[in-house]
Amino acid sequence: MARINSPAELERLREEIVAKRDPEKPCIAICAGTGCIALGCHRVIAAFREGLKEHGLENDVEIRETGCPGFCEKGTIVVIYPEGICYLQVQPEDVPEIISETIKEKKIIDRLLYTDPKTGEKAIRESEIPFYKYQKRLLIGNNIKIDSKNIEDYIAIGGYRALSTVLFERTPEQVIEEVKSSKLRGRGGGGFPTGRKWESTRNAAEEPKYVIVNCDEGDPGAFMDRALMEGNPHSVLEGLAIGAYAIGAHEGFIYVRQEYPLAVENVTIAIKHAEDYGLIGENILGSGFDFKVTVHRGAGAFVSGESSALMNALEGKVGEPRPKYVHTSDSGIWDKPSDLNNVETWANVPLIINNGADWFASIGTEGSKGTKIFSLVGKVNNTGLVEVPMGITLGDIIYKIGGGIPGDKKFKAVQTGGPSGGCIPEQYLDTPVDFDELTKLGSMMGSGGMIVMDEDTCMVDVARYFVDFLCDESCGKCVPCREGLKRLREILNRIVEGKGKEGDIELLEEIARVMKAASLCALGTTAANPVLTTIRYFSDEYEAHIKAKRCPALACKNLISYYIDPNECKACLRCLKSCPVDAVIGGKKLIHVIDQSKCTKCGSCLDVCPPKFGAVKKISGEPVPPPLPEEERKLASSTRKKGAGK
Repeated sequence: MARINSPAELERLREEIVAKRDPEKPCIAICAGTGCIALGCHRVIAAFREGLKEHGLENDVEIRETGCPGFCEKGTIVVIYPEGICYLQVQPEDVPEIISETIKEKKIIDRLLYTDPKTGEKAIRESEIPFYKYQKRLLIGNNIKIDSKNIEDYIAIGGYRALSTVLFERTPEQVIEEVKSSKLRGRGGGGFPTGRKWESTRNAAEEPKYVIVNCDEGDPGAFMDRALMEGNPHSVLEGLAIGAYAIGAHEGFIYVRQEYPLAVENVTIAIKHAEDYGLIGENILGSGFDFKVTVHRGAGAFVSGESSALMNALEGKVGEPRPKYVHTSDSGIWDKPSDLNNVETWANVPLIINNGADWFASIGTEGSKGTKIFSLVGKVNNTGLVEVPMGITLGDIIYKIGGGIPGDKKFKAVQTGGPSGGCIPEQYLDTPVDFDELTKLGSMMGSGGMIVMDEDTCMVDVARYFVDFLCDESCGKCVPCREGLKRLREILNRIVEGKGKEGDIELLEEIARVMKAASLCALGTTAANPVLTTIRYFSDEYEAHIKAKRCPALACKNLISYYIDPNECKACLRCLKSCPVDAVIGGKKLIHVIDQSKCTKCGSCLDVCPPKFGAVKKISGEPVPPPLPEEERKLASSTRKKGAGK
């Protein structure tokens, strides 16, 4: 790799890369992100390489291993260019047909296309699939188009042009003003204006200054930063270098959680290639600006995603937060001015420089500009990564992009903002998604987690789950968070076990208010959100658990029972054979009974009972129907002991 010493040389290289690429040459782009790796994409890639070689096409068709394009529900995803044909859930055994039919004959394989579950219509290209159709993919749209391990792919689509522009055409102050004018807010959860943070760090008196990428991302079900870092690490690296120039920093850190090995691998390769080309390191592009980047692997603590805790970890200390009476922009790593933004924030910076602040500010709402990436998971048909303009409604994300709730079940709530976010009920599905509107509902934007829940979800148990997670992840440094979470967990555990008592709801609210007012860092001040929002919007479920000892969602194990309706039982023996603890009593031609003293409430009897019978019932808060007459019960038991039905 030859070092690039000027903007003119960068543009010449870009022209050379584009010129030597035939736009009509077939290219098979295969998602090789973490999700598709788990689904076996490497076997698909190997099958393509072998198949092309057998057909003598290895030099005529390019294979490109790419990052995650978002539709994780349908991996392994394969897109064939130049036609843009999108095949979903591709398996190794599909590869010979793809090569012979699509690559050689230019024919479409219908069974591999997206099929609308309601209309049956087929979609050939990504843009025709509803999951993609309603998105605005400014950041992750290139993931399926480039090989994240190949810097030339990034340069070919305009990569590092923004860095070249600021180094030779803008002063640091002008860059900061551009970012301020764009109204870009931090995507890590706090939503603080990015330009103002950069300005504060630049104006701080101490030297040296540092810039940091936060890729700790510890929210359950969240993988936005991981997908960007795996799929397009150069976009993050370029944004970081621009920020460093604007702030006056000459050293940066990329903090990646330990559980993201592919992200670490890809960004490490990206840094090496950028250094070889002279786009990172000493005298970048001959500008005289030096910038060094180091990758730091986090130890996996959720609290280390908090800014000051992350900086402690970078210093080799325990990842616990510091008091915020001094901002990290004044005193961060080694007590020097430090600017921390998350992966998505940094990746937006080159877009703003290339397209202008006005362009970016034209997207979104008055207080929240640009797009936001969410990980859409839970009880929704289309799970994966979605990138949408700020201001889209929750309902549009869940129903237009997510495809609604599986099994046509009733939507109950959506939890936004990770473990520290809140649960938003159905009546607010028309709420625009932005920083301010979600906060009004008691939730938050957070880093972008979005968990959908249906009618079978117990909201008390949801609050208990997130409190339990945060209780284990709290650093324990401050009393309100450490002890408050423990008390919340104790009370919620009691309630879901059917041991709740009068005054528990009020006690939960009182503890939550103290935590919000007195905790040291954002983990503690926001940890009560799941509790407060579930009480606010689903108080009837708390009342049912405490007063009636009943779980309306039939989810809390201690508050449910299984029984067999004697009027529906056909004595098919399925539930008897499936019961792991021999709690089902019955035999051939004998109506079955569940011995409640033995039943562990595993639900296997309900799972195997044929829907056309529907004999096994799941109930809560009602008396279990009386058993069969004693003489018939004895007969069923004795028949079973003799091996009937086996």
